[in-house]
Amino acid sequence: MTSEAPRIRPFHQVDVFSEVPYLGNPLAVVVDAEGLSTETMQHFANWTNLSETTFLLAPTHPQADYKVRIFTGSEEFPFAGHPTLGSAHTWLQAGGVPKTEGVLVQECGAGLVRVKHDAGRLAFAAPPLTRFGPVDDNTRAQLAAGLRLPEDALLDASWLVNGPQWIGVLLGSAEQVLAIEPDLAAMGDLKVGIIGPHEPGAAVDFEVRTFIPGDAMVEDPVTGSFNAGAAQWLIGSGRAPGEYVAAQGTVLGRAGRIHVKVEDGEIWVGGASATCIEGTVVL
Repeated sequence: MTSEAPRIRPFHQVDVFSEVPYLGNPLAVVVDAEGLSTETMQHFANWTNLSETTFLLAPTHPQADYKVRIFTGSEEFPFAGHPTLGSAHTWLQAGGVPKTEGVLVQECGAGLVRVKHDAGRLAFAAPPLTRFGPVDDNTRAQLAAGLRLPEDALLDASWLVNGPQWIGVLLGSAEQVLAIEPDLAAMGDLKVGIIGPHEPGAAVDFEVRTFIPGDAMVEDPVTGSFNAGAAQWLIGSGRAPGEYVAAQGTVLGRAGRIHVKVEDGEIWVGGASATCIEGTVVL
């Protein structure tokens, strides 16, 4: 499956988007993936049985510090959020030094993504949405059925595509988000993220859940790509302030925290990362 004989390669497993290790979203990272075929990467990502596995490579773009390829168990993504932060964390831990102090430039299928330190966390610049706008009436009805809600409970529903084909659904409260018991069969092949506000004065501002029907991980613990799209949607429409914290993974027993901030007109999405497993893999 490889273009060369298997060899020992550095390997990390990182927990992303949680201040407390093992309460975020795990990511497998092969630190030196040079010479691996796409087939081998996909096979290994399927074997790890995590939501995503990444492979670090030398950059091909002159402005990039490193290149990453991002795989789920069944497909390659051009961009994803928690793999971006976890890969950046691992690249730095492995001794990577960015060309520009304080800012990493990641090369991926979606192009160049900047990553920087922010309040002790890494944060990525939200990539532009490649599809944005209200869903059609049939899709809205399908979303309501999939969430087991009347259509008027969906305050808004919009495409938020920045790699993964997300649809965002805004509900009236965090309590509604936490109470959802989805009908995944009715949801079909839609990738759906739901978000609702907490009461003023709560420890976090929004509650988020994301559902990926048909994937090995039906509900994702913490999802950077969806939160990046949701931030552009909510801040742009005035429904969220220019800085907020979202919780995700609560129903799964996780404590994901996504820190969103607008700086100089750009939206940055950040979270803590911690290396939980470090060793080698033969690939």
